[in-house]
Amino acid sequence: MQNRNLGKTSLSIAPLVLGGNVFGWTIDEKTSFAVLDAFVDHGFNAIDTADVYSAWAPGNSGGESETIIGNWLKARPGLRDKVVIFTKVGSDLGRPGQKGLSARWIVEAAEGSLRRLGIEAIDLYFSHWPDAATPYEETLRAYETLLAAGKIKAVGASNLDAAQLGEALAVAARERLPRYEILQPEYNLYDRAAFDGPLRELCLHEGLGVVTYFSLASGFLTGKYRSPVDFGLSPRGEGMGKYLDARGLAILGALDRVAARHGARPAEVALAWLMAREGVTAPIASATNVSHIESFACATALVLMAEDINELDSASV
Repeated sequence: MQNRNLGKTSLSIAPLVLGGNVFGWTIDEKTSFAVLDAFVDHGFNAIDTADVYSAWAPGNSGGESETIIGNWLKARPGLRDKVVIFTKVGSDLGRPGQKGLSARWIVEAAEGSLRRLGIEAIDLYFSHWPDAATPYEETLRAYETLLAAGKIKAVGASNLDAAQLGEALAVAARERLPRYEILQPEYNLYDRAAFDGPLRELCLHEGLGVVTYFSLASGFLTGKYRSPVDFGLSPRGEGMGKYLDARGLAILGALDRVAARHGARPAEVALAWLMAREGVTAPIASATNVSHIESFACATALVLMAEDINELDSASV
C-alpha cells in the first residue's frame, strides 16, 4: 500500500491508522500485542492513542493504552523507527490540575506520555479537546517548547469546529508559532455534518492532514447492530440506539449492496469510502483481534467505483 503525507509535516503514514483506545479496556496486553504485530506485519505504521485511554474502564486511571504500546515497543527492538505514534493531551484525567491545554499541563503531560510510551519523541501530539479557559497562544507556545526540545515532532488538534480551528491558525500565523497541521474530527458515513462543509473546506485550503475517529461509528457501520437485540454484542453496543433510525438503516442497506458487488464486508466499504474522500488522509479504526487487521488490509485494497460512492453518498446525506 502507498503511504500518504500527513499534511505539511514530514510524517508519512499508511492510509489507515490503528486506534489504541481498546488497549487495556476491551483487550488485554497479550491480545493488544497480537493486534499490533499483525498491524505492522500488514504494512501499516500509524498508531493513535491518548493519555486518557482508558480511564473510563473500571479500575483504570488513564495511561493504560500508552503503557501497553510502550511495552510492545520495548519487546520489539528496532521497531520504533518504523511506526508513527499519535497521542493526545487535554482530557480530564480526574485528578486536580490534570486536564486542559495550559502550558504547565501540556509540558507535564507530555513527559508522562513519553515515559509510558518509552520513547524519546512523540511523532504527533494532539490537543484532545478545545479549552476555552486557555488562550491559543499559550497552548501553541507550549508546543513550541516541546518541538524545540525534540520531545514532539508535529502538532494536531481534535474536536475543533471551523471557527475554532480558523482562530488557532490565525494566532499561529500572527505570533509566528507552530500551527495545528493535522485535524482529528469525528467523521464517518453516518456522522458527516460536523466535518463536511466549512471545516473540511478550511482543512483543504490550509493543506491540513485529516485523520478521522469513530470512522465506523463505534462499530455501527460494521453491520453487526441491526436491531436493539444486537446491542449486547459488545461493550459499545448500548450506544448504538442513536444510529438505528431510518437514515442509519438506509446507510447499512447501501453498505450491504456495495459490499456484495465487491465481495467485501460493510466495514471495509465504510473505511474505503473514507480513504477515497477528498481531504481525508486516513481513518482511525480499532481492532480487538487479528481478523480485524486482515479486514483493514482488504479495505485499503478496495477501489470503489463512482456508482458505489454515489450510492453511499445518497444514503448518508
